[in-house]
Amino acid sequence: MSRLKDLYYDEIVDAMIKKFGYTNKLQVPKLDKIVVNMGVGEAKENAKVLENAVADMEAITGQKAVLTKAKGSIANFKIREGMNIGCKTTLRGEKMYEFLDRLVNLALPRVRDFRGVNPNSFDGRGNYALGIKEQFIFPEIEFDKIDKTRGMDVIFVTTARTDEEARELLRLFNMPFAR
Repeated sequence: MSRLKDLYYDEIVDAMIKKFGYTNKLQVPKLDKIVVNMGVGEAKENAKVLENAVADMEAITGQKAVLTKAKGSIANFKIREGMNIGCKTTLRGEKMYEFLDRLVNLALPRVRDFRGVNPNSFDGRGNYALGIKEQFIFPEIEFDKIDKTRGMDVIFVTTARTDEEARELLRLFNMPFAR
């Protein structure tokens, strides 16, 4: 079991019960999954770009990435339905907590001029979306082997009912929200 998950079951549950007045430990929201998504618009001209993006994604998450396909055709972007345009990974369990630990403690502090993540990026149902502009903030990526800077979206899916509960849960996981 990871250090972050051990912390969750003791200190975080107690803090959430104290703040929100839950009557049962099972009422406390928990982190359900983390989805990491990388859109690669250049993949329509060059398939090698998508292969490099998948390799970066697999190095960052430690799990196999799945290719995402275009849902519909868009003539202005020269995209046809069914074309591979990105990749994603869904992390659960142990790998989810390891990724969260690496993101919060290693990757985010490496961002230039970092002042914290946006505290307003919740969707109204307790899920949080975070955009990362550069994949080389993760220590698994070797700077010399990068062909192009690519960003990614990291979505934290929680069982919280409100944004306030989810914000407190992520804050207790040491998520550095901006003030």
